Amino acid sequence: MPEDEEDEPALEELEQREVLVLGLDGSGKSTFLRLLAGKPPVEGHVPTWGFNSVRLPTKNFEVDLLEIGGSQNLRFYWKEFVNEVDVLVFMVDSTDRLRLPWARQELQKLLDKDPDLPVVIVANKQDLSGAMSMVELQQELGLLASDNQREVFLLAASIAPAGSGFEEPGTVRIWKLLLELLS
Repeated sequence: MPEDEEDEPALEELEQREVLVLGLDGSGKSTFLRLLAGKPPVEGHVPTWGFNSVRLPTKNFEVDLLEIGGSQNLRFYWKEFVNEVDVLVFMVDSTDRLRLPWARQELQKLLDKDPDLPVVIVANKQDLSGAMSMVELQQELGLLASDNQREVFLLAASIAPAGSGFEEPGTVRIWKLLLELLS
């Protein structure tokens, strides 16, 4: 029996890969998504009240990056999404020493929720004076105590120093790592 035209496969759609971008408010999540999308950073801190998303096509698949705002009333939703993604990006403001215990607590909750999920922790704002070193951040975030087989990457970055864009080495390095983890 001949196939109907309706049965022919549609043009091949790219596979989807999902990345969840979380972190306390002010850590640089929205700016990171804007730069990946080729948009300039917004001047000043404008907290995300809800969600932002960016879809980026690559040669072999499409990457959906979903940011959920980091204010306390939105963190409740984080755990609802963490089991639905391929990689978690957790942004940390390297200069925000006072709120680092909250960042650690939220990160640990997410790590407990899905023990196999690869995690990229971005130590943002490394270009600012008073930024914690990578060793300090490893200790403060409790990354040294991890005894499981989870893939955890801690990358130093300065997502939006003045006058920069997607070509900023930290943004490019994070994107390349994400593509490697998603392949």
